[in-house]
Amino acid sequence: MRFIAGTFDTGRGSWAGSDWRPRGARDVFSDGAARIWATEFDPGEVRRGSGHRGQAELLAIGCCLATREEFSAARAAAERGAWTAAMRLPGSFLTVVRDRTGLCIAGDRAGTVTVFWIPTREGVLWATAAAPLAAFAEAEPNPAVLLGAFMVRGVDVLAADSHFHTVRRVPPGHALVLAPGREPRTEALPVPPAVTSLKDGAPAARETITAAVSRRASMAGPISCDLSGGVDSGTVTSLAAARGPLLAVTYTDARMGEQDDMRYAERIAHDHPQITHATIDGTRAGVQHFDGLEDPAVLPFTDTPSFTLGLLAIKAAQLGPATAHGSRAHLTGRGGDDVLDAVPTMAIDQYRAGHRWGALSRTAAFARTRRAALWPVLRQVARTQRTPYPQALAALANALNVGDDHTAQSGPGTSAAQMLTWCGSSAATTWLTRAGRAAVADLVTARAQTASPDTTPGALHERLALELMGDGHATFDQISRQQWGLPIHAPFLDNLIVDACHAIPGYARTQIDDFKPLARAAFTGRVPDYLLNRRTKTAFTSSLFAGLRANVPALRRILDHSLLAQAGLLDTTRALASLDSAARGEGAPLAALHALIVTELWLATLPTARTTWWEQTTAHAQEVAS
Repeated sequence: MRFIAGTFDTGRGSWAGSDWRPRGARDVFSDGAARIWATEFDPGEVRRGSGHRGQAELLAIGCCLATREEFSAARAAAERGAWTAAMRLPGSFLTVVRDRTGLCIAGDRAGTVTVFWIPTREGVLWATAAAPLAAFAEAEPNPAVLLGAFMVRGVDVLAADSHFHTVRRVPPGHALVLAPGREPRTEALPVPPAVTSLKDGAPAARETITAAVSRRASMAGPISCDLSGGVDSGTVTSLAAARGPLLAVTYTDARMGEQDDMRYAERIAHDHPQITHATIDGTRAGVQHFDGLEDPAVLPFTDTPSFTLGLLAIKAAQLGPATAHGSRAHLTGRGGDDVLDAVPTMAIDQYRAGHRWGALSRTAAFARTRRAALWPVLRQVARTQRTPYPQALAALANALNVGDDHTAQSGPGTSAAQMLTWCGSSAATTWLTRAGRAAVADLVTARAQTASPDTTPGALHERLALELMGDGHATFDQISRQQWGLPIHAPFLDNLIVDACHAIPGYARTQIDDFKPLARAAFTGRVPDYLLNRRTKTAFTSSLFAGLRANVPALRRILDHSLLAQAGLLDTTRALASLDSAARGEGAPLAALHALIVTELWLATLPTARTTWWEQTTAHAQEVAS
């Protein structure tokens, strides 16, 4: 698995783990107090800018799309003390600034690149993956975090924690700041000033998205794209095709073929001569959700539980044409919903910002599109508006502790009113034992104690959705590189794009009874009008049911050997009952079942031995041998 790791000596002595380094890693930086290694990164993915003696150095490891001039200017800004300027370069990568005062390390705002760290006796060991740090520190997985990820909603389950005890997470949008003689700290990165309208923000969105796609499309070697027929992948594909030849891949099956995705995809491909179009029919290929999970030992490992495991066979078929094409990068539209659309609770943020009539109109339109009665939806908006976030979290924790499921989804979906609450629990909480409920409730209580009362629901839910998408993309990329040697890119999740789009408040970024007007405002004339004016979006629930039904025996075996149940946190009888209900096509919490299955697979395949991830230096090995 790809990751970057480093050490920093705080000046109190030599680092306690100096005899160890990541297994098979390459040195990319060393100046005595700081060392950095990269595992499974090509030399061209490491960019380093150095000044004269004692001046700031800048490292960008990953997909940094900055020109030489942009990179040099960022390093010069860091030398002047403006180190956050280095975090404003295009692409998706880890940024490290080394100056006279210490070391600043940052991933991205979406969490596709995340920084983790553990304290040592004399310094800090950090990495872009938590599992290697957990193995080094012999830290156990954190079951409250694992369960909380799919048992509750509207809760920052991770915050500064990770999926392991003792391993700390730098929240996306923050930097880890290390200095001699000082405790490690995290510092929020600045965001660009907000703009007040869609019209004012569209030019920046157009510029950053176009640059992110076109610079990737200009990489050496063939490229490929997802082309589902939706606005997001269609925009990326159209912009990439303007730069040169590419392979566009559309996945469908017997159920998806009933929708209009294929019609849009074929029209886009036809209208761009640079596109070679490949279509994969999953039904003909004989692949479904949850295929290929019979033997956990042969599954790829990711740093966090990955929904992609449930689509492993589908992704293998979908990416087959790209690998046969020799693609060096596969571009997707992942993250488009997070930057071009808005969460429902933005109506409450709109109300708080003083736009009350607009907020009421937006709420009425939301109820209408969800086919829900208006007054219950308005009453929920009023409750959320007058309740501070910490109070809502405390109420949720209490409900979990006493077994009161009034905050839970009543069925497999979330109602319109529930979508406008601060937080709540999943229907899957019925699977929890008393100890499991207590573990999740304690986590929610801890978040209530640190939550800001100034948080607004729209901004909170927008951030949590973005980070969920970022983590999902990161694990998909990890799997694709391991299984098929194909890097996956999600330009919409780049820092500059997130900042440009989120500078427009969600309630200004979208319009009542319209679909992604920001895409139309930004790309009219560059992307086909028929795509920008599309109003439909395909759901994949029926395909998920079918795959689950076909693979019930393998899924039952996974749950029969549940490690969460062995820890006394999960009642497998109830979880299996939900699985059987889903297999019969009855109402069941599908997303939670999917999450539980991949979490159990993650726990079953977790490499915990230090020597899996780390090796001792030659000098130390020779000393031991002698």
